[in-house]
Amino acid sequence: MPNFFNEILFIFQRLNWLSVLDLALVSAILFGLLLLLRDTQATVLLRGVIFLVILLSLLTSFVDLPAFSWLIKTSLPALLLAIPVIFAPEIRRGLERIGRAGSSAMFRPSSSSLEQLQVTLRSLATACARLSARRHGALIVLQRQESLKEYISTGVLLDAIVSPEMFLQIFYPNTPLHDGAVIVSDNRIVAASCVMPLSASGVLNRGPERQMGLRHRAALGTSEATDGIVVVVSEETGSISVAQGGRMIRGLDSDRLENLLMAFYRPAPIIRDSINLFGWKIKLPQHNKAEDE
Repeated sequence: MPNFFNEILFIFQRLNWLSVLDLALVSAILFGLLLLLRDTQATVLLRGVIFLVILLSLLTSFVDLPAFSWLIKTSLPALLLAIPVIFAPEIRRGLERIGRAGSSAMFRPSSSSLEQLQVTLRSLATACARLSARRHGALIVLQRQESLKEYISTGVLLDAIVSPEMFLQIFYPNTPLHDGAVIVSDNRIVAASCVMPLSASGVLNRGPERQMGLRHRAALGTSEATDGIVVVVSEETGSISVAQGGRMIRGLDSDRLENLLMAFYRPAPIIRDSINLFGWKIKLPQHNKAEDE
């Protein structure tokens, strides 16, 4: 035990600011990877990998097994190359989030298209309310900055005007286009019966969300793979939900749905009276119109 404390003290004595920066960068990268893997099926796989590495390390350290140690040392590079293959979906999702960072802030509808956007969202909210009352399932994807051409090509092209009656006709049970997603772009219904990606996260595998069907999984998966806004109406309960950025908001009515969709396209401006710089709060000068007058 005294040797152990002496070794720890020796490590701290050799620390400098570069070593602290090095440890901070490694910790930040590991923390970011854990955040990307949170609520995904890869979390269980990661636990198994960590447990296996610890077990193998203990076996090779405390037990003299030359052949086994040689096997582990020679196979370790192959295991490291296999990690990107195993965690390929999570790595892709993380890179897509980094690539889309700030893209939503770049997209702002002009004043001329804002009124048309309000009409589109009001029609969509009205249609969802009627579909909810009739217990007709629906899946509607609103395209934003990122193109959805690869998903549009899986459905039937329509290029129709957005209206409640159009949504009601498309999602009427047992009609040819009711199964699949409707994609809306530039205030037009571009395609229907589109095949969307299912969610790879474990969010819908816990609690009451476990009862959700394929529409909700497709809604969450689409929001994870793209920057689009997905509106889903449950066929069993009539509940209206919105998925965006891998998160889902449930239990919405017509008014709340319209307000929420408008908030995604026209976020309220943020007025700051101070900024936080390296932990120090700095007050910003405020412009007073009374002084100018």
